[in-house]
Amino acid sequence: MKLQRMITLLLAAALLLSLFAGCAPADSNSDSAGTITVTDHAGETVTLPADIDRVAIVGIWPLASVLSVFFNSAEKLVGIPEASMTAAKNGLLGQLYPEILEADTSFISGDVLNTEELLKLDPQVVFYNAASAQTGEQLRTAGFNAVAVGVNQWDYDCIETLNQWISLLSEIFPENDKSALVRQRSEEAYNLVQSRVGELSDTEKARVFFLFQYSDTNLVTSGSSFFGQWWCDAIGALNVANEISTDNSVQVNMEQVYTWNPDTILITNFTAAYPEDLYTNAIGANDWSGIDAVVNRNVYKMPLGIYRSYTPGADTPVTLLWMAKTVYPALFEDVDVVQEAKDYYQEVFDVQLTDKQIESIFTPSAAAAEGAG
Repeated sequence: MKLQRMITLLLAAALLLSLFAGCAPADSNSDSAGTITVTDHAGETVTLPADIDRVAIVGIWPLASVLSVFFNSAEKLVGIPEASMTAAKNGLLGQLYPEILEADTSFISGDVLNTEELLKLDPQVVFYNAASAQTGEQLRTAGFNAVAVGVNQWDYDCIETLNQWISLLSEIFPENDKSALVRQRSEEAYNLVQSRVGELSDTEKARVFFLFQYSDTNLVTSGSSFFGQWWCDAIGALNVANEISTDNSVQVNMEQVYTWNPDTILITNFTAAYPEDLYTNAIGANDWSGIDAVVNRNVYKMPLGIYRSYTPGADTPVTLLWMAKTVYPALFEDVDVVQEAKDYYQEVFDVQLTDKQIESIFTPSAAAAEGAG
C-alpha cells in the first residue's frame, strides 16, 4: 500500500510539473503580460504584443512578400506600399495570397507618410526602413509600435539580408520560426555557386551591366554600392559599372555603356523594358546595336517571383541559381532552376507551385514595374 501511495504521489507531482511547464513562456523575450521584446535592426528595444494580427509596412517594398510566405498568408497585412502592391498584382504574390490585394496603400505616397491615415488601419506593429531614423521617430511620436528592418546595412548582401529579416520575424512571431531553414537553403545555394565560379580568372568572368531602370529619359544601373554589385560578386562576374561608388542606383549615359561594352545585360523588374526593346532600339534614341551583349543576344529579364528579384527577398536563393546558370550556362548545366524553385517553396514555405506559376516567375509581366520608378 505504501508503495502504491508513493507511486500515486509521484504521478501527481509529475502532472503538476507538466502543467506548470505548459504555462511557461515560449521564448525568453516573452512575458506573462502578453508582450514580447525584441531589438530591431536600428538597435532599438521594442516591446510588442505577443499576439499580432495587424501589420503595416512603410518603405520596405519586398517585406510584404516576405511576410506573406513567412505566414503562408497575407491576412495580417493591413497596409503596404503601392510599389509592393503593383508587384503583387502582376506577380506570383497576388495569385498565392489574393487577400494581399485588399491591403491599404493610401497612407503613404512615395516617401511621404500620412500617420493619420495609418492610424485608421490600427496596426499593432509597423515595419520601417532602418536607414530612415526620421520615419522611425515619426511613427513612435504618433504612437505606433515601430520596428526597424535593415535593407543595406549588410553591404547589400541579399542572402544575409534575407537571413536577418527572417531571424527578426522569427523572434516576433516564434510560432512561425523559419530562420534555421531559410539560412540553410540560402547558404546551400550560395555555396554551390561559389564552388563553381570561385576559381574563375578576371578574363573568364562575365562582364555584366544591370539595367535597373530604363525609359526615354532614364538609363539607370548599379555601381559598387548597390545590390547589382553583390549579385555580380556572388556569381563570379564583373560589374562593369563598379567604378561608380554612388549609393543605390545611378544615372548613366549610352556613351558610358559603349565604353564598358558588357557581354551580358540583366534587366530588373523596376523597369518595363525587355530584351527585345534593346535588340530593336524600341525605347528612346539610344542605339544598343554595337554592344556585345546585344550582338550576341545575351540580354535577360530577371525573374519576378514573390517580389522583384533584384532586391533581397524570399526568392533570393532561387534568383541566385537562375542568375548563375543564365550567365554561365555551361558551369550550371545540371542545375534545374524550375525544380529548385518548386522544391524551395515547398520545403521552406509549404507552398506548392504549379507549372503555370513557375512559368510566370521566369516570364514576368512588364506591368510589374509600375510605381517602382
